[in-house]
Amino acid sequence: IPCLNIISYSHCPKKPNYNCPGKLIIFLIYYFSNVKINKINFNTKKGTLIMISIKELRKNKKAYKDSLMKRGEEFDLENIIQIDSQIRAIKTSASGMRAQRNAASDSIGEAKKSGRDASEEILKTRQLGDKLKDLETELNGLEINLEKILQRIPNIPHESVPDGSTEADNVEIRKWGEKVEHNFKPKNHMELGDSLKLFDFKTSAKLSGSGFPLYTGKGAELERKLINSMLDFHVKNYNYKELFPPVLMLKDSMITTGQLPKFQEDMYHTEVDNLFLAPTAEVPVTNIHRDDILEESDLPKYYVAYSPCFRRESGSYGKDTRGLLRVHQFNKVELVKFSKPENSYNELELLTSQAESVLKKLGLHYRVISLCAGDLSFSAAKCYDLEIWAPGEKRWLEVSSCSNFESFQARRGNIRYRRSADKKVELLHTLNGSGVATPRLMVALLETYQKEDGSVSFPKDVAEFLGIDEINY
Repeated sequence: IPCLNIISYSHCPKKPNYNCPGKLIIFLIYYFSNVKINKINFNTKKGTLIMISIKELRKNKKAYKDSLMKRGEEFDLENIIQIDSQIRAIKTSASGMRAQRNAASDSIGEAKKSGRDASEEILKTRQLGDKLKDLETELNGLEINLEKILQRIPNIPHESVPDGSTEADNVEIRKWGEKVEHNFKPKNHMELGDSLKLFDFKTSAKLSGSGFPLYTGKGAELERKLINSMLDFHVKNYNYKELFPPVLMLKDSMITTGQLPKFQEDMYHTEVDNLFLAPTAEVPVTNIHRDDILEESDLPKYYVAYSPCFRRESGSYGKDTRGLLRVHQFNKVELVKFSKPENSYNELELLTSQAESVLKKLGLHYRVISLCAGDLSFSAAKCYDLEIWAPGEKRWLEVSSCSNFESFQARRGNIRYRRSADKKVELLHTLNGSGVATPRLMVALLETYQKEDGSVSFPKDVAEFLGIDEINY
């Protein structure tokens, strides 16, 4: 008689113990065939998503606390460790009770075979079952509580990240090019856009409200050609694989990359379908490999994707929101990498240089900034910002952030790889950078290459890259 080990999985958020399809399958197998069912395991709930390594936290609590303090963040790490200890203790107790219940069940079978009374064993199995239900309820509550706490803990800064609390503490790494000096008073992008009819903010406000640009004429052409040129450049020169992803995201996708739950108020959300508009192509592209196990030979993976990006920018009050400087909808070419842990910081340097190369092709004066711990994004372990000089605005404008998230996103999204040598499965590292975002890039292009008569004329190399020579009245 064949033996089966049957594992039935079912998860229903509203009824976590609902598992009728699996039970029906087992009953049918048992009823219609000569099969001895050797083991049945009902897995009725999803495992807890661990955002940071609690094992490492238990071993290095002070190091974790100090690293979070560098970010200006403070968490009750001792409470996390205590909740985890409770969870592990309950699991141990539950495992012991299951062993007792299984032994009692065996005794019931033996008693029935021998014809003796099994009422005592039956009562014991019922009592143990009731206790197990209570433990599972308590365990579920603790795991949900722990997950909520862990989801709000940011990544740990890399040791090379500069100390500091604000953008004033960021460190300039290098500069490229020179500030352009016009022999006339340069116009800003709003003045150029108005005279050359490149965008129409009055009409776009009528359509969608403020912060949603309407590009027109040569402005729309320049925007389109910027996107296409950057995509082609990264595919041709750095062997990125091009993707064209959806922009409506599941909640799980937003949790993986770190937008949720902490920054939900900054996201556009469709309440009926519970979908989020992606704030960056980083979200869909990173989640392509959520719950996947990649082979070591497949790494590193390079993806490039264009997408419109949507951000409510709820914290932008008091900041300069004129024109294209800070908008709710914008276009961006995104670079995403999946890397082995030991190579990820080399990949970060390559990623940054690849994003820089676009700015070099466009002949724009820029600088690379290493963000201090207090200015890092929630998910980043280390980040370089690329800032370009806008002569009309007379200031630096950020057009790209190149980040190494180490295993932070991979842990949240369960993205792993299998080592070739020992077949061990481990978390990989994820990286991403803008290659680059278009609004401020257009600002700098227009202001840098403007002429005294108000037209815009691109140098030969820049014109060849863009596929557009000049913008006239």
